[in-house]
Amino acid sequence: MSFTYSAPVISISTPSRPIVLDTFSPVSLPELVKLVNSVKASSCSLDIIPASLFKNVFQSIGPCVLTLINSSLASGIVPVYFKNAAILPLLKKPQLDPSLWSSYRPISKLPLIAKLLEKVVAKQLMAALDKHGIYDKFQSGFRQFHSTETALLRVSSDILMDNDAGKCSVLLMLDLTSAFDTADHHILIERLKKWVGVSGTALEWFSSYLHHRSFSVAVSDFRSSSTSLTYGVPQGSVLGPLLFFIYLLPLQHIMGSFEDISYHCYADDIQLYISFMPEDLSKLQRLNDCLDLIKRWTAANFLQLNEGKTEVLVCAPDRFLSQIVKALGPLSLYVKSSVRNLGVTFDSSFTLDGHVKSLVRSCFYHSRNVARLSPNLSRSELEIAIHAFISSRLDYCNSLFMCLSKGSLDRLQVVQNAAARLLTKSSKYSHVTPLLSQLHWLPVKFRVDFKILVLTYRAVHGLAPAYIFDLLQPYVPSRSLRSSDLGLLAIKKILRGGLRVIELLPLWPLDCGTLSPKH
Repeated sequence: MSFTYSAPVISISTPSRPIVLDTFSPVSLPELVKLVNSVKASSCSLDIIPASLFKNVFQSIGPCVLTLINSSLASGIVPVYFKNAAILPLLKKPQLDPSLWSSYRPISKLPLIAKLLEKVVAKQLMAALDKHGIYDKFQSGFRQFHSTETALLRVSSDILMDNDAGKCSVLLMLDLTSAFDTADHHILIERLKKWVGVSGTALEWFSSYLHHRSFSVAVSDFRSSSTSLTYGVPQGSVLGPLLFFIYLLPLQHIMGSFEDISYHCYADDIQLYISFMPEDLSKLQRLNDCLDLIKRWTAANFLQLNEGKTEVLVCAPDRFLSQIVKALGPLSLYVKSSVRNLGVTFDSSFTLDGHVKSLVRSCFYHSRNVARLSPNLSRSELEIAIHAFISSRLDYCNSLFMCLSKGSLDRLQVVQNAAARLLTKSSKYSHVTPLLSQLHWLPVKFRVDFKILVLTYRAVHGLAPAYIFDLLQPYVPSRSLRSSDLGLLAIKKILRGGLRVIELLPLWPLDCGTLSPKH
């Protein structure tokens, strides 16, 4: 008996795109040399010669490699050797069961020369996407100047400002199961053609790139035989994330069609959030409607939501919680008191107290381990270890710490103080201020202030996401003053503590008369 899968039909109007890319421009030898120098010298088992040797002798073999790459671009054909990947299965988290396949993330290791070809194509494709504004504004994965921190900063700022205005908010977090591995090649080609505007030889090249791919699995010194790969984009390749972003373009169109709902994506992690007045609970039905459309679209496009990772966080005063949970309907099954969002733990009040407790515990755990190793490490090696295991954790998404209470900031400062004493081999009773000054370490609070200042500067000068720039407001005095032409930023009036990008900037002189992004 045979079964035929019938995908649900969902109608989405395809945007009318002009042809934005029909041929690839040939790359020059100096450009190729620059690309080779930017590639890490990590070898793949499929490389004919080690990557380090390839880079060392590139001056001699460069013209041959250049001819090979430009021939592929001109003909629209990708050599078979370039389409074979060695899959390296990596545990997603150390605590996961290694006997379960779902615990692993399949990372594609490609020959170095294949990476160079992909880099050349990716550069020209991204230029076309940027020029014609095809990128989704609220997709922060795999994009320059975007990060998990900027994504969380925007989501947190939106929710906290709405809460400050007396509104309640609901945050819905979704995750796609093995999304990179199930993308359909024929659908992806249609996305490139209709949603992006790729045609001609360029479209033929992408078709050749996707079809007749193969892979083998490499574990330790063992490698399986090769088999064909008929679905998915290579996770760990240069083009894989970019093609996956293009595959999701209609999904972001669906989420953007709900005016009451805001969304943000980081690769295959999706966040939907809605704010409403406590008496207007009927709006929550819109969240269920949006989720229903998402489920139908993912099913039609061979993607699947991971029900086990679906979580809902209600941000509202305690007296409204039960009413909101009831109004959520089927989504009430996924309500949590706290959620881990891109590495940061949020609770319903957005105080980040739970995140700070977990962060302090983790930092002291690693601090004790580093202390055990310190007798065998030089000063420079010890400093590297401290920055890798402690400072990096304190700095991760620390722009969100603007909303922390003094008590939470003090707990983080204790962690940094302990790290400073460990590095300088000082006693626990030593006064820490001279130690921090000696090490040129800013205290935690000032590191947070510095991060906000840097993000604001970058936003003003086009070096941050547009959605961060949108949070800035120019200062407009109530009457004509000499400061009117200085291009200062305004401070938003608030009723309670919260996170805002510009909270700390009463005066920020810009180098332009008006506030406009330099993108």
